[in-house]
Amino acid sequence: MIHFLVHDSEDSVGVIVTEDVKANQTLTGWVMNGDASLDIQVLDDVPIGHKLALQDIASGDTVLKYGHDIGRAIADIPKGGHVHVHNLKTKRW
Repeated sequence: MIHFLVHDSEDSVGVIVTEDVKANQTLTGWVMNGDASLDIQVLDDVPIGHKLALQDIASGDTVLKYGHDIGRAIADIPKGGHVHVHNLKTKRW
């Protein structure tokens, strides 16, 4: 079963595509541009459509999704952590 999608192998986040993701689950993701899979233990409950950190992300780091810069981390985010508006902000403002 695929729990999250990663579009580009350089992405630092994947997108959750299943309901009821709970902390401490081991999730399987599909990396689309290389047709590879990866497993990550999720640290938090993550709603469908939200992001999951694929690696440790330091405060101030650029976050990549779909191969594009989607903003800057405003807090340290550990691998497996929930990535959303509480720890990610756009660089536009």
